[in-house]
Amino acid sequence: MLQSIFSPIPGVFYRKPSPQEEVFVVENQQVKVGDTLGIIEVMKNFYEIKAEYDGVLVEFKVHSEDVVDVGQEIAIIRVESAD
Repeated sequence: MLQSIFSPIPGVFYRKPSPQEEVFVVENQQVKVGDTLGIIEVMKNFYEIKAEYDGVLVEFKVHSEDVVDVGQEIAIIRVESAD
């Protein structure tokens, strides 16, 4: 099952903690609840966007440095079934 991660706030989305560092996660990477997927900057404050599901990050729907709105889809996670 696919689940979307949405932006809780408006701002600028970043996939890295800083320009010199690697991205938090890459597409097709296993993620766990609470893993940081990216950050949103609003007026020099940074808010972490975390995985809400265990699974595989299938796709980012926005690029790093894109301006996002409240409720905008940021990423899609394929949720592991609990069989």
